[in-house]
Amino acid sequence: MARDPVTERLTAPGSPFEMEERTIRGVATRVWKNAPPSLAAVLTASRAHGTRDFCVYEGERLDFEQHHQRAARFARALVAHHGVRRRDRVAIAMRNTPEWSVAFFGAAAAGAIVVPLNGWGTGEELAYALGDCGATVLVADAQRIERLREHRGGLDLHTVIGVRTGAAADVAPFEDVIASAAADATLPDVGLGPEDDATLFYTSGTSGRPKGALGTHRNICGNAVSLAFVGARAALRAGLGPEELAARAREPQASLLAVPLFHVTGCHGVLLGALVQGSKLVMMVRWDPERALELIEEEGVTSFGGVPAMVRQLLDAPSFPKRDTHTLQSISYGGAPAPPALLERVAQALPGAAAANGYGITETSSVLSLNTGADYLERPDSAGLPLPVCDLRVVDEQGNEAPPGALGELHVRGPNVVKGYWNAPSATAEAFDAGWFKTGDLVLLDADGFLTVADRAKDVVIRAGENITCAEVEAVLFAHPDVEEAAVIGVPHPVLGEEVGAVVRPRPGQTPTAETLRAAVADRLAAFKVPAHVWIDPEPFPRNAAGKVLKRELRSRWAPPAGPPG
Repeated sequence: MARDPVTERLTAPGSPFEMEERTIRGVATRVWKNAPPSLAAVLTASRAHGTRDFCVYEGERLDFEQHHQRAARFARALVAHHGVRRRDRVAIAMRNTPEWSVAFFGAAAAGAIVVPLNGWGTGEELAYALGDCGATVLVADAQRIERLREHRGGLDLHTVIGVRTGAAADVAPFEDVIASAAADATLPDVGLGPEDDATLFYTSGTSGRPKGALGTHRNICGNAVSLAFVGARAALRAGLGPEELAARAREPQASLLAVPLFHVTGCHGVLLGALVQGSKLVMMVRWDPERALELIEEEGVTSFGGVPAMVRQLLDAPSFPKRDTHTLQSISYGGAPAPPALLERVAQALPGAAAANGYGITETSSVLSLNTGADYLERPDSAGLPLPVCDLRVVDEQGNEAPPGALGELHVRGPNVVKGYWNAPSATAEAFDAGWFKTGDLVLLDADGFLTVADRAKDVVIRAGENITCAEVEAVLFAHPDVEEAAVIGVPHPVLGEEVGAVVRPRPGQTPTAETLRAAVADRLAAFKVPAHVWIDPEPFPRNAAGKVLKRELRSRWAPPAGPPG
C-alpha cells in the first residue's frame, strides 16, 4: 500500500495527531496519543467554551457551561439517589433533545454504561434490549414510556426518569432529578480510564435479535480525534497551509443534528464532535428538509450530515433556491450507497461546501474512512482512505488475504473497534479474532489504500441508513399461521437506498394477502421494518446444495434495480 505523505506529516511526533502504541486486550494497537481519556474528561474540557451556545432546540438554548452543570448534577443524582455504580446500565430512549446529551454525558461520567435505544422501536423491541442489557435506570420521553408500559413488570428497572412528560406516579421527572443535586455539583470521581466500558449500542446482525456492541471510552473519545484528523488531511491535500488551518479552526462552527443520537453517527460523530470542538449543535425534532433549510439560514449552520436520501431531499426542497445557505462548509453522508451523481449535484447547488462520503459502522465506533475534496472528485465511488490508527485487510472466500483491488470481506483492527457483543460469547467469537473485526461487508482496497464498498455479506437490508436484519422480519412472517416459508430481500429504492421486500410461500390451502402479512409485522416490529413489498409465490424457493435460500435469485426475479434518484 502506498504511503501518504500528508498523513505522515500530520501524525509526526509532536503533532496533534501523533500516534503511539498501546496493548489493548492483548493486542499491540496504534492509538491517538492526544485523545481524551474518557467522556468525563471531554465533559470537563468543554467548560472552556463557556457561555457559547451548545444546544439549540426549538427556540431553547443551552450554553456549554450550563450543559456541564446539568450533566454534573445528573451524574451526582444518579450516584447519590438512584444507586448507580460503575458498569451499571443506564438506558436512554427518546427523541433528540438537549436532555439526551445531558443524560448521556452525566451517566457516562457517573461510570455507567450508557445504552442508547432505537427510539423507533416497538414496546417489545425496547423491552428486549432493556432486559438483555439489564438496565436499572431508563431515561425516556412520554412516547417511549407509554410503549413500554405493558412490559415494565418483566424488567429490572429501578427508576424511570421522564423527559418532558409531566407528572406520573411511576416516573421521576428529569428536572426533579437534576434539582436533587447541588447547583454547584462537580463530576463524581469514579476513576474512569480509556479501556473502561462506556456505551452499549444495539445493532442488527445476521441473527434475528439485535446485539449490543460494547464500546469503551477509548472507542468513542478517539472518534473526536479521527474526525478532526480527516478534516485536517482533506485541507492539507487541498493545499491549505498551517496558518489557514489555524484560522479555519477559530471560525465559529454550527452543526445541524438531523440524524438520531441513538446511532453512532449522531452520538460519536455529531454530538461528541460538537462538544469537543466548541461547535453549536442545532437539533431537529424530526427530519424535514424545509425546516432544515430554515435552521441553516437562521443559525448559520456550517456542517450537515446524514444518509444520501436526506441530502437529495434538501437539494430538492421547493424553497432551496430562495434560502441562504452560504455558511455551509461541509456536507457529509454515509450509511447507504451514494451515487456519484449526488456529488455532482452538491457541487452545483452548494459550491462553497465540500462533499464527503464515508464508511463506518457501530462496531467501528463511527468513522473508519472518509472521502472528500479532490480525492472524492477523482474517486467518486470510493469511501476514501482509512484512518491511520486502523489496520485493514481484505479476505477472500478461502480465508486468504486478497491482493490490492480484489474483492473480499473487510476485516478491521484498531482502537475504534468495540470489545465485543454483550452477553453473546458465540457471536463475539464469530466476529472478533485477535483484535480483528469481521465487518461482513465486501470491499475492494486499491494499491493507494482507498476503500470501496461493493456489497454486503451479512443478510441485512439498509433502509435510509437503518440496518434491518432479514432474519428478524422473516421470524415474524414464519410465525403467521398461513405462511409456509418466507424470505426477506432488499428492494432498490432511488431515495431510501433500499426498502424491505418479502417473498412468501403460503401453506397449502391458505391464501394470505400482502395487507394481512404487513399488518402482522407491524404488530411486532418498528414501522421501518414492515415490508413495503410482499410477493405471494406458491413455488418452492430456489436453494443451494446445503439448503440455503438463494436470495440473489429471488432479488433478480422480484427486485429489479431502481431507476436514478429524482
